[in-house]
Order: sequence, then structure tokens, then C-alpha cells
Amino acid sequence: MIPFFKMPVLRRAAWLVLAATSLPAAPTRPPNLLLVTCDNLGYADLGVQGHPVIRTPHLDRFAAQGVRLTALYAEATCTVSRAALLTGRYPQRNQLNIQLLAEPSRRSAVDLARWGNLGIGLRHSERLLPEYLRKAGYATGAFGKWNLGFAPGSRPTERGFDEFLGIASGNANYYYYIYGQRPDLFRGTEPINRDGYYSSDLFADSAIAFIKQHAARPFFVYLPFNAPHSNGANNMRPGEEKIVWQAPSKHLDRYGYDPKTNDQRKRYYAVISALDEAFGRVLAAVDDLGLRDNTLVIFYNDNGTNESELDPPSNGNLRSGRPFVWEGGIRVAGFVRWPGVIPEGAVCDVPLTHRDFFALALDAAGAPPPADRVIDGVNPLPALTGKTDTLHEDLCWDFGGHRAIRRGQYKLVTHAPKSDVWELYDVVADRGETKDLAANKPEVVADLTRRFHLWQGSVTE
Repeated sequence: MIPFFKMPVLRRAAWLVLAATSLPAAPTRPPNLLLVTCDNLGYADLGVQGHPVIRTPHLDRFAAQGVRLTALYAEATCTVSRAALLTGRYPQRNQLNIQLLAEPSRRSAVDLARWGNLGIGLRHSERLLPEYLRKAGYATGAFGKWNLGFAPGSRPTERGFDEFLGIASGNANYYYYIYGQRPDLFRGTEPINRDGYYSSDLFADSAIAFIKQHAARPFFVYLPFNAPHSNGANNMRPGEEKIVWQAPSKHLDRYGYDPKTNDQRKRYYAVISALDEAFGRVLAAVDDLGLRDNTLVIFYNDNGTNESELDPPSNGNLRSGRPFVWEGGIRVAGFVRWPGVIPEGAVCDVPLTHRDFFALALDAAGAPPPADRVIDGVNPLPALTGKTDTLHEDLCWDFGGHRAIRRGQYKLVTHAPKSDVWELYDVVADRGETKDLAANKPEVVADLTRRFHLWQGSVTE
């Protein structure tokens, strides 16, 4: 046999081609998954969403690296939205369709055991996304706001996450992690003290540490920031000055604002800039580790927000806000980046729901969908890549008697619990829901009403 180095050049090339084609293909590693949520962000409160003042360079850049979702929907309040995301199911199926309660003395012990922030919350028969991903070989970590119940059996490390650092409840103090006058910060199931460590930075740094630790294997990081939710009235330390929007001074300095200002709008802008910077550091860690091309990153807001002098977020021209099912309560900002799969600079106008991220994550991981329960999320990849303009026939909401159904361009909505008076809007041409078409299109009202009641019957468990 002629040694390789003595072969003619063309014969060596042919041998190398043959050798390469006969070798087994290197196993492909499933993508890492980074699922990031923020809390009560106004639909218009990012630079990329058109805000003229708020500075969000990292999120603006991120949005340009993938697809921007202009018709992404969630649920109308925090707890309900997070449960739907992590189960992939309508609230009527997973049976968590209320906002979990704080723990004031007026609540009964029975209510708190089931529906308190430290109670059971999401029933234990539900299966969460990290449980399926862990079975598929993923390291799983959650860092931020939980808000799904914190009784034994309800905590993140008991529901599929290998690691958890965050707050059990809702809008805790950004620096001292007090909620309802009690400490609310935990590592795993144990309370910890990180006084003075700003929450957006703490959660981002914890996620970065987890990503670095597990860079050699597929990981799923769930990063639910509590920003920019306002700091609640009962979440201050004794003697602490009440500040609705808490942010580090450097982010007020970026706008030229006095760090001691009590102008809540200015402070709100700084909270979002702090969130933006923290998110940017997480993305930089992914990129610096050489993981960008094999990491699917999703960023979205958990629900719409309120607009008032006290709560300065802006939903732009969307109507109303949480906890109602007008567009301002349920249409949210969202962006997805997956290099080589989703084109850069794309815009997706297809109506989607955050439950679809559950299906997308399972499909990306190569994990089979559960066969023992209905999953309402649908893999949105065909819509994200421009291959379809319809993913769901209907999207429905029923929260506190506030009901809506969207089908195509039309949305039927009632804001009065138990009311049979419906309003009809073309939310493509009139996303501000300003012109009620019900009187002019009775056939559409009748069809959507029928479909809504069929949906109600189908999701009752």
C-alpha cells in the first residue's frame, strides 16, 4: 500500500473526500434555551417599540438580531401568565386563573394554603417545561420572580429546575427583597440575604454563573426579571423612604436626572435601562462563551400594564391595561433570536401566544410533547420564519369574567363580568379598539360568540 504522503496530489484529495464521507457524522448538540421575561412592561416602553425617551440599546440590538413579534399575546396578570407559559396550557386547563394572594391577616388560612404566594398555587399534577427538558438532558435553572406558589412541592427545585435563586412572590423590594413585610428571597428552598444587591443585577449575575457552569452541555435558563414592576407599598423596610420605582443612581445619571428625584416617570425610565443593561450582560456572556449560534433566546413581557400618574408605563395606542383583556392588558412586546434558523431583522405580524414558546422549546430540544395532557401552545417556528400567516384559528381569554376571542383580524370582547354585551373590533386596522363594529357585522359577532362558548366547554377540566 502506498503511504499517504507519497500518493499523487489528486489521489490524496480523493482519499480525503472518501474518508470524510465514510466517517460517522458528529453528533449535533441541541440548542441552549434562554427564556427571559420582564414584569408589567408597557408595550411601547422600549426604544425598539418606539419610545422617544427610554434608552434600551441592548434590547434594541437584540430585536434586530432576530424577529420582532408585533401580535404576541399573554394573559392579563402575572401569576396566570407564568403558569400558562410554563405549562403550555390555557389557565382554564391548568386551573390557576387568579393572581396569587399576598398574606395579610384578613385572608383565611384555607385561602392562603391554596392561593397565597406561599401556598400551593399551581396544582402539583401540572408538569412544567423544565421537567421535560431535564429528561432531555438539559441543565435547568430559574433566576428571578416565581409567583406560582411556594409550599412544599410547589417550589422551583421541586418542579424541574436544578437551581433557583429568586423571589417567591411578586413585586418585592428591589434592594431588600421584602414582600408583604416578610423576607422573600430564596436559593432553592432556603431563605437567603442579599441586601443591597439590586434585583436585576442579582438575577442576571446568577444566570450568567449558571450558564458558565453548564456551558459544556445543553442548558435551559428561565430568567423572569421582576423589573419594571413597581415596588409595593408594603415592601419597604421600617424607616425606608418609599420609592415606587427603585433603580441604581448610574441609570438615573444616564438621563441627566438627579439620583434623588422623586419624579416617578424618571425613576421608571431608569428601572428599564437597568433591566436592559442586565439583559445585555447575559447576552454578552452567551456570546463570549461561543454559544450564540447554538442558543435560542426569547424575550417577552408577562402581561400588559396599567397607565396612571403613579404607574407611568405606556401601552402606546393600545387600549386599557391589566388585568383586562383589551389589547393593552394582553398584547406584549416580544423578540426571538436563533441564529441560522430565524432570519435577522424580521417582523412577525402573525397572532401568537406565549404558550407557543413551550412548544418551541420542546421541539428545539428534541423532546417529545406530553401524551397525557392537552398542550395549547403550537410550535411558532413556521410563523417566525415567514412560512405561514396563521398559527391559531382562535385565541381566547376569560379572566375574572373579562372575556375575549381573536380570530383573524377580528376580536370580540366584553369587559363586564357576566355581561352578554359584546364589542367587535378589527385589531389589525384598529389595534387601539376605538371603533366598535358589532352593530355593522352581526354575523361576525354571532360566529365568534359561538366559537368562544365552544372553547369554554373544551377547556373546562
